[in-house]
Amino acid sequence: MVLRPLFEFPQPTARKKGLAIVHTQRGNVDACSISEKQAGPFLAYRTKSNEPHLQLPPAFLQVDVRTCADSLDIGPDGLDRPGYCTISLRDHSNLAAIHIRRTRIRKLGTSSMTGLKQFARQAVRIAGQDNVAVALANLTAGESVKVDGDSVALATGVPAKHKFALRDFSAGDQIFMYGVLVGEATTPIRKGESLTTANTRHQSAGFHEHTGVGAWDAPDVSRWQARTFQGYQRLDGQVGTRNYWLVIPLVFCENRNIFALRDAFQKELGISPPQPYRGHVADLAKLYREGKINEIRKYEFSGATSAVPAAALFPNLDGVRFLTHDMGCGGTREDARTLCGLLAGYIHNPNVAGATVLSLGCQNAQVSVLHEELRKRDPHFCKPLLIFDQQQSNTESAMLSEAIRQTFLALIEANRLTRGPTPLSKLTIGLKCGGSDGFSGITANPAIGRVSDLIATLGGKSILAEFPELCGVEQNLIDRCAKPAKAEKFASLMRTYAARAEAVGSGFDMNPSPGNIKDGLITDAMKSAGAARKGGTSPVQDVLDYPEYATAPGLSLLCTPGNDVEAVTAQVGAGANLVLFTTGLGTPTGNPIAPVVKLSTNSELARRMHDIIDIDTGRIIAGYTTIEQMGDQILEQVIRIASGEAQTKAEQKTQEDFIPWKRGVSL
Repeated sequence: MVLRPLFEFPQPTARKKGLAIVHTQRGNVDACSISEKQAGPFLAYRTKSNEPHLQLPPAFLQVDVRTCADSLDIGPDGLDRPGYCTISLRDHSNLAAIHIRRTRIRKLGTSSMTGLKQFARQAVRIAGQDNVAVALANLTAGESVKVDGDSVALATGVPAKHKFALRDFSAGDQIFMYGVLVGEATTPIRKGESLTTANTRHQSAGFHEHTGVGAWDAPDVSRWQARTFQGYQRLDGQVGTRNYWLVIPLVFCENRNIFALRDAFQKELGISPPQPYRGHVADLAKLYREGKINEIRKYEFSGATSAVPAAALFPNLDGVRFLTHDMGCGGTREDARTLCGLLAGYIHNPNVAGATVLSLGCQNAQVSVLHEELRKRDPHFCKPLLIFDQQQSNTESAMLSEAIRQTFLALIEANRLTRGPTPLSKLTIGLKCGGSDGFSGITANPAIGRVSDLIATLGGKSILAEFPELCGVEQNLIDRCAKPAKAEKFASLMRTYAARAEAVGSGFDMNPSPGNIKDGLITDAMKSAGAARKGGTSPVQDVLDYPEYATAPGLSLLCTPGNDVEAVTAQVGAGANLVLFTTGLGTPTGNPIAPVVKLSTNSELARRMHDIIDIDTGRIIAGYTTIEQMGDQILEQVIRIASGEAQTKAEQKTQEDFIPWKRGVSL
């Protein structure tokens, strides 16, 4: 079928500015030639509408056409760049991908991002000393792929995000990626062969003492120095991005009373979370009452709906957060004190105006321990703190009634606080990844690493956690520590953590999940090398053991598990007033008091799970933007979210995950 152009441009214009739009009935593109008159840098293939549009809506497949590899064409960002061929899937339904070779196109028959081809860069070697490359698209056996100018004939198919050998490996040979040791060949691996769990196993380099901090090339922050966000300024000098009141138990025995307070406050204050699926149950209940059992089995819901929430009684209060947990007694004294330290961190967090605390009375996590932990974080602690001890009350109802009265009066005071302009140095950013894939270390993680470096240069704080996912990059982080004592603390914490894992028959090498492995992260060292890029390149100013609080400007390392919720819970307990969370597979993690910004590592995920993703960094893979440009865009969005101008998807869904890390055994 010959495709009829809707618009044509004169030859001189076409090569630099031309836009040709061609129409097909169902988005299927047959083989045909595009003349130079038609072939401008962009071609858009219409899929559903017959109306011409120069402003392309999402129902288009936009193709960046490089008609001659040796010519200069206008790229997607409007800049001249030599011989670069990319394609970008902009549709949210079923489109055919397009295979571009100079001026010829043919149908590939896939609508998945992993089926797209980048003919200027189908694979990438991340660091010069790496002996493996990452496939940026699904590659087939026998295909010749260029890596740093050298052609590699693929011995096997290589799925997108997976790695293939750049030389022949013998069993026992070491595998390097990101410039560090990430694995060992267990069988011979041919050049061009895909790395799998059948031929590769975890191996990481050892680490030694601190060898000194090299000079750091800090980023230019001139465009950010005068920028501010609208924050809640606390008397202790910290600044919040949100204004919450906390209601928390010291022991699991009080969880039911926390639920009672939650039910009492939420509806009357107009802060009830949305309940989009109540209508579903109501529909089924109605059918049941009518005796229509068979209709229930085939009933199709019209979609999630929710009643319009009541107007908030306290407009300057972002909400009241009711936390529960399963700790506080029956475990080690260390775990009880650690819990009190974590709760003290949440109360001290600048996103919190004050707290109501319920205590049973006889538990290990005593009120006195909570006070000690609060004084560690602020010797002059002055936030309102309401504590109610059930065993010192006549009845449960008397305690709860008094808790409601005093909490309500405290909310009136908390509502008096308003936002004001605040320098970016008051941001404390948690850096987290979860549901990682083979693109995490080359898109989203280094992009938020860029944000971390910007924040550090501006005098703010960032927190890198997940110690099991720093395995293999310890020496780099040790050498980045600003002081030898911090390096020694980090090395000690890593060794202790690894020993504890091995003592229970596990180890860091068992960290990658089935999802990680399926999407290209087949060893923990490989996963860790990409995960560490969240921390940028700035010096490590502090090393914190859980649940210590971050006070030093710059990058801090916080000892936590890799578990998504336990790590984010700990980062917020260490003072993070906003969290950047990268994901390649999709994870909905949120937090009760801090916005969690979700960043996808690939555009397919952003399209498929758009209801949980805030920012798509997959455009880095497509060549549409750089890591530095994406980092700057992320910081712009951080400022908007920190100012309350936008909510994260996790906030919109009231995703309020809170799980304290329990290190010890139950007794």
